[in-house]
Amino acid sequence: MGTGAAPVDEMSRKKRSQPVRRLAREAVVKALFAVDLGGMAPRDALDYVLEDFDLPPGAVVFARELMDGVMAHKAEVDAVISEFAVGWRIERMPAVDRNILRLAVYEISFRDDIPAGASVNEAVELAKRYGDEDTPKFVNGVLGEVVRRRAALMES
Repeated sequence: MGTGAAPVDEMSRKKRSQPVRRLAREAVVKALFAVDLGGMAPRDALDYVLEDFDLPPGAVVFARELMDGVMAHKAEVDAVISEFAVGWRIERMPAVDRNILRLAVYEISFRDDIPAGASVNEAVELAKRYGDEDTPKFVNGVLGEVVRRRAALMES
């Protein structure tokens, strides 16, 4: 006999993990902002930000992976953003926009385990929450071009 608990299918598990991953991404964007503008060390910034989040251990690991990945590939990520953010130098871009894009471009470029569409959608949601009224459209436009270019390169 079983325990009486209903079986958990894969889709249900993914739906439950989504808000937790969104919170982990939010923590990473805040930490990236602190590194970018406040000059904090990346690990210290993330540890500080995570104090305000009640994340399960797996989500903390996810946040650390994202933070470490963005920082390890920052030059490459910034080059991609600079290529597709037409009319914007990365250093002149609003800090919120820049750091949301850094996280999403890292995910799209270096994390094959995260669907590009999920990265774009999550970035747009963060842009709605933390940016100005133009941020979601800007973020979506830049990331759309990144995804299209990546798809074209994979086809060739």
